[in-house]
Amino acid sequence: MERSAPPPPQLLEIAIGVARDAAATAYRMRTEGVSVAATKSTVTDVVTAADRAVERQITTDLRRLRPDDAVLGEEYGAASGGDGPRPRVRWIVDPIDGTVNYLYGLTHCAVSIAAEVDGEVVAGVVRNIHTGEEWTATVGGGAWREGRRLRCSTETELGQALVVTGFGYDSARRVHQARVLTELISQVRDIRRLGAAAIDLCLVAEGRADAYYEKGLAAWDQAAGALVATEAGVRVGGLKGLDPGPEMVVAAPPALFDALHDRLAALDASGGP
Repeated sequence: MERSAPPPPQLLEIAIGVARDAAATAYRMRTEGVSVAATKSTVTDVVTAADRAVERQITTDLRRLRPDDAVLGEEYGAASGGDGPRPRVRWIVDPIDGTVNYLYGLTHCAVSIAAEVDGEVVAGVVRNIHTGEEWTATVGGGAWREGRRLRCSTETELGQALVVTGFGYDSARRVHQARVLTELISQVRDIRRLGAAAIDLCLVAEGRADAYYEKGLAAWDQAAGALVATEAGVRVGGLKGLDPGPEMVVAAPPALFDALHDRLAALDASGGP
């Protein structure tokens, strides 16, 4: 018997409740002091005890509410939904997006939870751990913050666009990314590097930034934020016809996307280490 999948609004309701509790835990742990528990790709790519504790809490809460679903988390990887048919629903979890910001007490960090049904992200929530700002979206249902439906920037000129980006933790990759940025910055209004991809995508969704690009994002970095952006009218893609993924994520209003895409492609932004 095939397992059922609830409609996107019901999945979003679950995600919101779990994300709010998780953000409260992350905030409490930050006020109590935070330490580095491990490193990942490099010694500067850190994991805190809070990352692990918050992901365990999220997984436990999801298991209680939806025991047959699968979960993909940043810290503990993939977990199946138990015995029986392959689950139709998978939760994609970033317990603390912007861990370095979190470590230093900078407020640009969030809990991100997305629900995927049959391989399509259909619901997502991004909640800022410090400020409580919360962005939500369901496929076909729009993107929202605090009861306000979001629409992206109407900017049409790349030269007037505020562009957000991020850098990897491998030093060789950063060198390549810096070269791209050096060439791009003279052709846009300005560049921001804020340090949490999920929130960056949400800022583009509500026009607080015009566009975003970054190489090296995993599914948990972008799943919820990309849905929020898409539902706000943002075009989200990769370079040269590829889907958004580890090689590149570009998010911009339709009127800006091609110009930014073409410039990034010319600069080989998806190349390098």
